[in-house]
Amino acid sequence: MPQSGSELETPVVVRFAPSPTGYPHLGNIRTALFNWLFARRYGGKFILRIEDTDVARKVEGAVEMILDSLRWLELDWDGSPYFQSERLDIYRDVANKLLTEDHAYLCYCSPERLEAMRQEQIKRKQPPKYDGRCRNLTQQQKDQLKAEAITPVVRFKTPLDGETTFHDLIRGRVSFKNSTLDDFVLLKSDGYPTYHLANVVDDHLMAISHVLRADEWLSSTPRHTLIYQALNWQAPHFAHLPMILGPDRSKLSKRHGASNIIEYREQGYLPEAMINFLALLGWSLDDRTELLTREELVKNFSLERISKTAAVFNRDKLEWMNGVYLRQLSLDEFVRQATPFLDRDLPVSVRRPLDSDYTRQVMSLIQERAKTLAEVPRLAGFFFLDELQYETSLLLSGGLSSKAAIEAIRTPLKRLESAEVWDAKSLEDVLRALATELSLTTGKFFGLLRVAITGRSAAPPLFQTMAVLGKGKCLERLTTALDRLSALAQA
Repeated sequence: MPQSGSELETPVVVRFAPSPTGYPHLGNIRTALFNWLFARRYGGKFILRIEDTDVARKVEGAVEMILDSLRWLELDWDGSPYFQSERLDIYRDVANKLLTEDHAYLCYCSPERLEAMRQEQIKRKQPPKYDGRCRNLTQQQKDQLKAEAITPVVRFKTPLDGETTFHDLIRGRVSFKNSTLDDFVLLKSDGYPTYHLANVVDDHLMAISHVLRADEWLSSTPRHTLIYQALNWQAPHFAHLPMILGPDRSKLSKRHGASNIIEYREQGYLPEAMINFLALLGWSLDDRTELLTREELVKNFSLERISKTAAVFNRDKLEWMNGVYLRQLSLDEFVRQATPFLDRDLPVSVRRPLDSDYTRQVMSLIQERAKTLAEVPRLAGFFFLDELQYETSLLLSGGLSSKAAIEAIRTPLKRLESAEVWDAKSLEDVLRALATELSLTTGKFFGLLRVAITGRSAAPPLFQTMAVLGKGKCLERLTTALDRLSALAQA
């Protein structure tokens, strides 16, 4: 089927259909993104459907987190979300139709029997599957089981031989031997549909044109194809997306990063960076372009560029990409986005609310260094603290003796006390001249001053940092460093 421009045979209607049995993770949201991009690329619809029929496994708050995740990434859906739990009568009607037309049957097997059967099959190293015991019950047997008040499930009557074949837009022709499939459940004893039934019914009634879903659902597709055929419905086009693996090429899990997508927001990643990063997990524009805006992704997205092989999650690449997006923000926008993280993570001893003008000056020095917004409080913390915490030995890390270090702080301290102008250029002029006067390399001298003033060996440019901190705080910190070194020399 052609997949570009106006050559699409039908209007594009796709859906994101998460189950609230867990919080949305990278794989879920990558699936949502690919569907959203495909819909927006071809002027189609992106439907949100909550598949909440597995009542026993439903996780409290999962629906809200799914919606929150999509809103954060601005993956807007068309119309109101559908909830399968509100459509039970529809699925029951279709199940009854399949029963009436002999494409399904009632199964009265108890959970205990099914589990015993499964364990025996595993013991024999056979693939677990239903053995078809209730497929050919006599009417007398059915009447007897009904009289025992056993609530049956509805199973699909899978063909016993032959093959079920479908075309996957990424993988091409895919075939499954029917003998490897079992008579799967359509309707559970509690009246709720299984994924297989509800999924097919909703995709048909919602006129879904393309089903873009994770590779793990490939083995479900022959079952769905059989249901479409039994109901004489036209199946949508299928495209099964490649898996996302961890850096060690094992299945992506919590140990590789955040357990749900919202944790990335809490860790200070921008939605624009996440969209860019996720889009490149299994899709590419030209094998070299890394940075793409949302608009560029929409303009260029196509199924042809989706890889058949698994994508590998790379946290370092995500951090690099997020840093690029942070640096592209205006300073005002960076301050706006960083301030909540400062409020959240700076020590409680730091007075709130933070001074907006001072914070803006600090952020102007931090923006180029931050890879995530959550890093900002750590990078900027020394600007807001009244007292620095660091090992005195750090003052000597440049190789100076205690005596030389004491002199290298005492001299600028005296000189800076009388400074009338306190800006980066004036400070640089004074301190560069002092390095020559003290016969010190600028590396050793400025490194010592940096530790004394920031408590760190790595920090934003020294003179700009001193200018923002202000004269009073800088002199106070130099004095403290001098006292530390003097105590060390006397020890």
